[in-house]
Amino acid sequence: MPEYLKKFAEPFGYLDFARFGPVSEPVRRVLLREADRLHRHGWDALESLDADTATAARTAGGLLGSAPHEIAFVGSTSHGLFAAAHAVGAGAGRRGSAPDGTVLVARNDFPGAVYPWLRAADNGGLTVRQLEGPVTPDLVREHLDDRVRAVAVCAVDAATGYRAPLAAIKELIGPDRILVVDAVQALGAVEFAADAADVLAAGGQKWLRAGWGAAVLMVRDRIADRIGPGLSGWSGVVDPIDAPAHPCPPRPGAVAHTLTNPDGPAVAALGAALALVREEGAGRIEARIGEVLGGLLAAARAAGAETGGGPTADAPYGSWRGTGDPAARGSGIARLRLPGADPVAVHRALTDAGLATTLRAGWIRLSPHASTDPGTAELLGGTLAHVRRGARTA
Repeated sequence: MPEYLKKFAEPFGYLDFARFGPVSEPVRRVLLREADRLHRHGWDALESLDADTATAARTAGGLLGSAPHEIAFVGSTSHGLFAAAHAVGAGAGRRGSAPDGTVLVARNDFPGAVYPWLRAADNGGLTVRQLEGPVTPDLVREHLDDRVRAVAVCAVDAATGYRAPLAAIKELIGPDRILVVDAVQALGAVEFAADAADVLAAGGQKWLRAGWGAAVLMVRDRIADRIGPGLSGWSGVVDPIDAPAHPCPPRPGAVAHTLTNPDGPAVAALGAALALVREEGAGRIEARIGEVLGGLLAAARAAGAETGGGPTADAPYGSWRGTGDPAARGSGIARLRLPGADPVAVHRALTDAGLATTLRAGWIRLSPHASTDPGTAELLGGTLAHVRRGARTA
């Protein structure tokens, strides 16, 4: 294993980063440092935490191609998407926005990417039009009309590993419509067209390996005049403490969409995780994940399993091939199932063998990291072969 991957090390057999990523060594050190700082200091610790937040914003901006003021930190990906949904809803009637604009959302996306829009629609200001199937340019084109104000999409689908062609979708919808991206299954695992996103949210608990408590919320200046601070709290307004009266005007930048100050230690941990990705290179991490996942899938197929997804899989929805987007390369997520075997029994056998995976809709999801031991493939293949022999005997 390359030396740099030792910073990421996790338990042997852990293949579930799409659910949660054990924190990296740099993050562990930062969390210990912050706990000690909060224990030994009082209000003076806040100055250091503010400095850490500023550093994390610069690092996130460097990864996403944005200015630091276009970055804010919220509690989770869901928090960021709720802020985005209510901001789009609050922008009704602004430049380029229909009075009751429509947002295109995939019905089968992860629920955390769907409910913010449904709840914002319940509160008025926008209408949700749910799409059937993965969000491709062809599908979006079918639903584009003058009422569509925004398109919401997951950069990588949590169940199948489908990587949305963000650049092609943004080119299709144009500069006057807003592309909102849930990037929690992409940031830290694969390269993706972050510059296509007008608004982006991504928590640190999965591929970034930063633990819970903080998420990046990016809001680009180019769409700032078409949205409103729908969930803005005191941290999102100018001079909230000494103001003679409320409401106060919103602060410039992404921070206008925050409810309150973020969890300082969690943001410091997220900053360390983002710095690690930037230091080692997102492309190098993605390539390594692809190698590991390719070995796992080869072992699974050799044991008789049916597989889907993976880094070298053919794009499952060929209509958008040739767009120039890297989506056709797949992602860090794949899945398998064993014909003739009970999926619950297969998942239990893998767990008993020391392999951490997720069971969803009859498929076993595999999501390794760059630091996953290649020997895990042998254990996976052997366990599946054992289960298959047992199923045949039964």
